[in-house]
Amino acid sequence: MSLIITDDCINCDVCEPECPNEAISQGEEIYVIDPSLCTQCVGHYDEPQCQQVCPVDCIPLDEAHPETEDELMAKYRRITGKA
Repeated sequence: MSLIITDDCINCDVCEPECPNEAISQGEEIYVIDPSLCTQCVGHYDEPQCQQVCPVDCIPLDEAHPETEDELMAKYRRITGKA
């Protein structure tokens, strides 16, 4: 499943440049993650990079968008065009 940024976000700007799929952007009040682009870094890294750099631990799994590892890999391939 994709990740989500909670209201605990302090707008520190460290997560956005870490996302290899450009799924993170500035929302109206806090950063947001586009679930159609988030793969939890599957295909790029072993762990979600945004979670690794977040100083307030405000990026949990988005329960509203459940996906399997295979679905995340398929999304990665679709986004990147890699087979």
